Amino acid sequence: MHIKQLINRCKNQNLKAQKELYDGFAPVLYGICLKYSRNKHEAEDNLHDTFITIFEKINQFKFKGSFEGWIKRICLNTCLTRYRNQKVFELINEDQLKEVVSFESKFSTISLQYLLKCIQELPDRYRLVFNLYVLDGHSHQEIADMLSISVGTSKSNLSRARAILKPKVESYIQQKKVSNG
Repeated sequence: MHIKQLINRCKNQNLKAQKELYDGFAPVLYGICLKYSRNKHEAEDNLHDTFITIFEKINQFKFKGSFEGWIKRICLNTCLTRYRNQKVFELINEDQLKEVVSFESKFSTISLQYLLKCIQELPDRYRLVFNLYVLDGHSHQEIADMLSISVGTSKSNLSRARAILKPKVESYIQQKKVSNG
């Protein structure tokens, strides 16, 4: 079925169309939810909340731009809203910022499953900023606007996320070298 017809049926609250839309887009949106959640259970909750919002707001979609882009924005905002009003962000000083080491190039040598596990273990404030900056390519200004924090707080939380991830990634790479031997 053509996506426009499916969306129009969803606008008319057709349950079969809603299920078809869910089945078609849930895997993509679940991947986004996994990136921004602490664990699979929280990701499932975020996915559920995302689809509730999609079906509540589907009448606002006017077929201008990509529908997939529209629902991905809803998904990201749903995940971020969970943390936006919590006091999960903190500042670090400039000396700590200078210690940031760019190690993202090493990500290609580790399994995606292990990397996702490490990212999910990050505290909320660090996980959100890390994902938005490193994985999604947002600027610190954009992140600050999305999360209602300062640019300095965004930079600081990215620095801390990297500091936590770096030894885990390096340990994994070292273990891989030893086992390949």
